[in-house]
Amino acid sequence: MTSEEFRQNGRAMVDWIAEYFERIETFPVLSQVEPGQTRAALPPEPPTSGESFDAILGDVEKTILPGITHWQSPNFFAFFPANTSEPSILGEMLAACFGVQGMLWATSPACTELETHVLDWMVKMLALPESFLSSTAGGGVIQDSASSSNLCALLAARERASNYTTNVHGNDRRLIAYTSTHAHSSVEKAAMIAGIGRERLCLIAVDDDFAMRPDALAAQIAEDKHKGLIPFFVCATVGTTSSNALDPLPEIGSICRAQNLWLHVDAAMCGTAALCPEFRFIHDGIEFADSYCFDPHKWMFTNVDCSCLYVADRKGLIQTLSVLPEYLKNNATASGAVIDYRDWHIPLGRRFRSLKLWFVIRHYGIEGLRFHLRRHVELTRMFAGWLRQDERFEIMAPIPLNLICFRHRKGDEANLKLLERINYDGRIYLTHTKLNNRVTLRFCVGQNHTESRHVEQAWKHIQRRADEIDLES
Repeated sequence: MTSEEFRQNGRAMVDWIAEYFERIETFPVLSQVEPGQTRAALPPEPPTSGESFDAILGDVEKTILPGITHWQSPNFFAFFPANTSEPSILGEMLAACFGVQGMLWATSPACTELETHVLDWMVKMLALPESFLSSTAGGGVIQDSASSSNLCALLAARERASNYTTNVHGNDRRLIAYTSTHAHSSVEKAAMIAGIGRERLCLIAVDDDFAMRPDALAAQIAEDKHKGLIPFFVCATVGTTSSNALDPLPEIGSICRAQNLWLHVDAAMCGTAALCPEFRFIHDGIEFADSYCFDPHKWMFTNVDCSCLYVADRKGLIQTLSVLPEYLKNNATASGAVIDYRDWHIPLGRRFRSLKLWFVIRHYGIEGLRFHLRRHVELTRMFAGWLRQDERFEIMAPIPLNLICFRHRKGDEANLKLLERINYDGRIYLTHTKLNNRVTLRFCVGQNHTESRHVEQAWKHIQRRADEIDLES
């Protein structure tokens, strides 16, 4: 592709993206294709000769677009936000242009130093403990997901508990970790990958608000120590996936500090809310944390993948994950004056992820980001008010931020049928969970183009579908 062809095709791509955002509301939010339909529309063999960019873009429109569930739609209220934005896309384009492999400081100094600097910005923007700043013993790193962040925290905790002998001698089968029954499934997967095993991840009961019970945690730790087990790790959640529950960090942190347990705080979606001073209550007790993660690729308008992991003591994380073959040795690394992020996560290779986060922060500014977060919480509260006025529905959990859990009072079967009807024509998209073993619908507000009219339309659509359920019963 010549420079002129690249310019022409690049302009066409940007135009297509801009037009996609302009017409996104015309598409069904949830893809309407059948299993295998997209693949069946693709040629069985790759092309022998190169094809034109127009042909490729034409097939995106004809074949790929129908198979897209539109996460950027203002009518997407399912799962959690997975926002992108125009500045994030432009930052990602530039990262693709440079194509650097940022495994070492030496392989592109700007890739490492921008990441360190932007993550230090985020400590101040979220009012996190100063121990997470790179100028202290701690620091931050961008991972691909909170799943990887949780795994790295668990590995570092395992090594600290075993005095850094696990990688040499194998796991101590007495080690036991803790999280709540409502924690994300990635904690369970991390225990499996780390060799701790599911049987050594103890799930602690939750209270009426679906948050971890500190008394149950303390009692379980005491019981396990009596059995000769070695408690070493607790994962607390700030904003659980099912209900947005906030585990009580001050109480959990005090227990961890007294027992010398590693406390990891998973704030994957909700951490972004701490940009707003009035929402920083979610981080009460964060000073107890040995590690913390949140995902800008959820609610901070930065496209996947971008998860920020912080540690209060980077030495332990590096000692856990560092290997140094001859082909990676260099003078900068040997000097000890630089950060080599390859030692901070599982893979060796790493992309220039900080560029898009930098673009987003530079474009919106702190106040611009706060504006959108406050608007989403305001729209959520507006929707909750309508729910409370309709006697057919009940709200199933507290609403600290931008997620509402609700259900029709007629039972599980009616709620599953209601969800299917709501999503059927693609006007909006909701997902469900189970709270107290009852089917519960989730309505999450977080797309950067969602306005009050979209929430109003969604409520009317839900009411109409509920009317149908009422008439059928």
